[in-house]
Amino acid sequence: MTASPAGLEAQPTATTYELGDLVPLAWGGRIRVPHFQRDFRWQSQDVLRLFDSIVKGYPIGNLLLWVRKQQAESFMLGRLRLAAPAHDESLWVVDGQQRLTSLANALSAEGHPYKPFTVYYDLVAKEFLESPKSLESHHVALPVLFDLKKLLTWFRTDGLSASEHFDEAERVATALRQYKVPAYLVRQDDRDVLTDIFDRMNNYGRRLNRGEIFSALYSGEEKGADERLTLAKISDNVSARTGFGSIDNGTVLASILARRGPDPMRDIRVEFATGRRTPSEFPGEDELTAFAQGEEALVRAVEFLIQEAGVPHISLLPYRALLVTLTRFFAHFPDPGPNNVRLLRRLYWRLSLVGPMVFKGSFTQFSRTLGGKIKPGDEEGSLQLMLSTIADARPVIPPTDRFRTNEATTKIVLSAWWFLRPRSLTTGDVLDAQSLDGMLGQDRTAANAAPMVFPRLKNSRKKQLPANRLFLPTEADPVSEIPALLSQQPLDIDNATWDAVLASHLLDRNLASLADSNRDAFLTLRQEKILKHLASFLDRMAEWDYEDTPSLDLLDLDDEFQDFEETDIPNPPIGY
Repeated sequence: MTASPAGLEAQPTATTYELGDLVPLAWGGRIRVPHFQRDFRWQSQDVLRLFDSIVKGYPIGNLLLWVRKQQAESFMLGRLRLAAPAHDESLWVVDGQQRLTSLANALSAEGHPYKPFTVYYDLVAKEFLESPKSLESHHVALPVLFDLKKLLTWFRTDGLSASEHFDEAERVATALRQYKVPAYLVRQDDRDVLTDIFDRMNNYGRRLNRGEIFSALYSGEEKGADERLTLAKISDNVSARTGFGSIDNGTVLASILARRGPDPMRDIRVEFATGRRTPSEFPGEDELTAFAQGEEALVRAVEFLIQEAGVPHISLLPYRALLVTLTRFFAHFPDPGPNNVRLLRRLYWRLSLVGPMVFKGSFTQFSRTLGGKIKPGDEEGSLQLMLSTIADARPVIPPTDRFRTNEATTKIVLSAWWFLRPRSLTTGDVLDAQSLDGMLGQDRTAANAAPMVFPRLKNSRKKQLPANRLFLPTEADPVSEIPALLSQQPLDIDNATWDAVLASHLLDRNLASLADSNRDAFLTLRQEKILKHLASFLDRMAEWDYEDTPSLDLLDLDDEFQDFEETDIPNPPIGY
């Protein structure tokens, strides 16, 4: 066990900041985030709750700020590019990064346009909203609300019709600017002491996840930190390179570890130590190389999911362990043969359906067992060993009695719908993966891309059916008018295209006409079509009835079978 740092030379100083003073300090570059901090990972609901707590006068916790001398530099705080002057007492955030980043961005005109910082206040409902789909005159953006001059100008222009709500706007604006945030200021030159405080604060009570601990442990020196790969940067890079969406840091870390060894849940504190008990499969590799090569393997795994398995976005991935396993496979076998790609696709879909039953729903057991079956240098053998783990499993069709985008069964249904290449109801255009990624951004589920046909349906059971959803990954289609859209063919779309549009949503003209006249019949008949298509899709992808034989060139065939023709091998079509 390594010795802990000696401790603080002086007790922290307690102080209090009003938001009207604290936020401009951040905008001016006086407040910075040390690179050993966790990456920003708050979602929209976290930001909304923060501002709701402030206006209600609830405590939002103390800040812990490290006071230190710093040279002039530019840096990113959330979405803000800030130019920080040299200062003898810059403030570095040891605890409170998520809160400060949210405040600085949501209250800034530059940060406000980006999720999750796009927050408005509804002067009528008296609540904070995330980027309302229909912007009303009584919706005021937070950067306007926070600045008294901008607020007065807004009431004379865009908010003129909301002038009766001026008192409410002034109340909330004052509550924001005058809200007091307690803070402790630590003056300490030893970086190890600050890292130790950070580790203790986040491992007693509110524990860091493995990805955040790993990032802190292997953060390196402050100098050059912006250029080094981190788990968050790898996630961003993979998203930019593939359009697959934002992969969480825990899955990125597990994927990097799986590439270097079969157990992605091993002790991370000795990962790059010399003489570790279980040596890396890439001996002598440093952190930078491991991160860079891990990103490449992760990209190959994601490209397989998109191009071969029919999974266009992480929001449609049923289980994270599948991506971790695929990353390990593609790290050791970057260019598998055509037959092995087919076997890998079978494996993915069979595991999606029966993996949780076989491995009892455990990410650890799932990833460890399959990781141990992947043997470096033996592509065919690795595939056969992985397939053997589910050899006794029987074909299943997941239940479709409810549609919840955070559940694995719904993600499987959405993948089956994606196979149909869904089209826009207004233009007839095929909606590609780019439109899906553009709509979802960093969303963890595909909820925004799967609107309800009948959102006000009183029967809760029927309301939850997949039949009451469409897969529309576009912001162009008015989702509040789906029944009317389905029953009226647009004038600028010809008959053949309109039939293709309806078919891409498991509809035909007769069925679509029921959306505006007979909801029960529409839902019943469409549910039947959904079940039939799902069974067909899974049969095509999982290929339960086919032998999982290795490539022919590895088989020891007798002479009498040497003339066996390739046309005798079943070869079902691949939809991508």
